[in-house]
Formats: sequence, C-alpha cells, structure tokens
Amino acid sequence: MTELKMPIIGYMRSPYKEKFGIPRQPNLVQVESYIEMVEPYNDLLAFEGIDEFSHLWLLWQFHENKNQQESQKFRPQVRPPRLGGNTKIGVFATRSMYRPSPIGLSVVQLKTVKKVGKSVRVYVTGSDLLDGTPIVDIKPYIQYSDAVVTAQSGYAQDEPERHSVIWTENAEQQKQDLMKGHRLNSQIVNELEQVLSLDPRPAYQNDADRVYGMLFADLNVKFKVDDHKVQILEILTSRKEL
Repeated sequence: MTELKMPIIGYMRSPYKEKFGIPRQPNLVQVESYIEMVEPYNDLLAFEGIDEFSHLWLLWQFHENKNQQESQKFRPQVRPPRLGGNTKIGVFATRSMYRPSPIGLSVVQLKTVKKVGKSVRVYVTGSDLLDGTPIVDIKPYIQYSDAVVTAQSGYAQDEPERHSVIWTENAEQQKQDLMKGHRLNSQIVNELEQVLSLDPRPAYQNDADRVYGMLFADLNVKFKVDDHKVQILEILTSRKEL
C-alpha cells in the first residue's frame, strides 16, 4: 500500500478568506472560528467528554495549493518564510504546505460544541486555517505528553516579532462608521489588529511605499508597512447592515 484515503469530517469556518494574512502558526492570533461537522460525523455523541479538554489537535488538508499538482515531482527542499524566503532547507524540517502529503496539524483552544439547527459546530480560538479548510480528524490535546517544555525548535524557537498597528484618520472614521451601523464589532477589530501586527507580507517583500490589500472576515483592508509599523489606510465591508 502506497497511499491512504481519509474522510473529511467537517469544514473550518473562519474569518481568513484568503491565504494572504493567515498567521504562519496557530495561536498567534486569538481568532474565533468553528468547524462545521458533516454527516455522519455531526453527532453530539461523538463529542461526549470533549469539554473536559481545554485544547484540541486538528488534522486538516492544504486544499488551496494551486502550484502543487499530483503529477509534480517531490521537492526535498523548500524556502521557509521565517528564514526570509530565500534559504532552502529540508521539507521535513519545516511546516511548509508544499510537502508529499498536504496535511496540516494545529493546536487550538476549545470553546464549546453545540448544535445549531441540523449542524454540529465545534467552536475554537487560535486557528490558522483558511475558511473552507477540510478537517480530517480532531484529537484531544494531552498536556503531560504533548507539552514538552525542554523542546528545541530550531530556527523558530521564538515567537515572531510584532509590529504596532496605526489607524489613519480616514480608516479610523470608516471603522467608527461601520461600528455605528452594526456592520463591525470590537472583536473583529481586535482580531484584525492581531493579524496585521504579525506583518502578513511575504518575507521577500519590503517596500514601504507599497499598498497591500487583505480580506479578513467581511472586510477589505488596505495597509502599508514601514519601520515595524503597520498603517491601516482603508477599511471597507460588503456586509449588509443588520
């Protein structure tokens, strides 16, 4: 046997609407999201006892790798963003999405499991998953065995540096207008600022004059980055007023 087949048990519903802007590791941003389970896995009995665990392991599929075709040859080395996007190291020494099996692994914090209509949803925070990501398994995080306090993490031993986030006068006015119209809330604003503080630009781009655009939740955000500061220029939403 040279291949495995795994069922999809659910799909992630998150504010990350595109690859650009997603934190490169879980728990860097405390974004709330949920897994919508699919039949026959949308059974609350399957989650009995899970509320005794604070965190979960999610196994999921890199489903939007446009450049990774089935016919593509195995690439033994990749360029991790953490190393500037230019240094090559072995694929198995990274968490790169471009790997033989497009499977991701993330630890998230469990909030609750509940039934919404006919849907069973697993609410979590700290996810680094694109909206619509297929989930192939959920496992409880076991503190005494999974948390290795003496572990060494190579080039990623420390959390990435964070930037300060500044709202321009124009963007601040747009934010206030959206909040007054109930088309934006403080939770989404806080999550957006956390995402931007991590500087979502590709590691090889360092143009202080370039304006970047990012989709987050129902927002289209324009920003610049210079001298460890992220400047929000514009914030618009397509969400209809409640």
